[in-house]
Amino acid sequence: MIFKAVGEGRPYPPHDLVTPRDWRDITPRMVRLDELITTKRTLDLGALLSEDSTFYGDIFAHVVQWNGDLYLEDGLHRALRAALHQRPVLHARVLVL
Repeated sequence: MIFKAVGEGRPYPPHDLVTPRDWRDITPRMVRLDELITTKRTLDLGALLSEDSTFYGDIFAHVVQWNGDLYLEDGLHRALRAALHQRPVLHARVLVL
């Protein structure tokens, strides 16, 4: 399995980081794909295959750590692209709640 679990929705409390600019002060770090729980069950295939998928957004995935679990809030296409290239890790900005 690529991820720890496939979830639907955000089980953690709301936070104030909404735009990529809000996340920029969090230093990216490596996160193992098999430790991530997704917050989306579906993926836009166009986002996965797009060459410029990060042109208007953050180049790092956004992850929320809550109750000891890591939730992939934004960047599912980046995570799947890493898995397709057989990379077990992903660079992500991790917000600890």
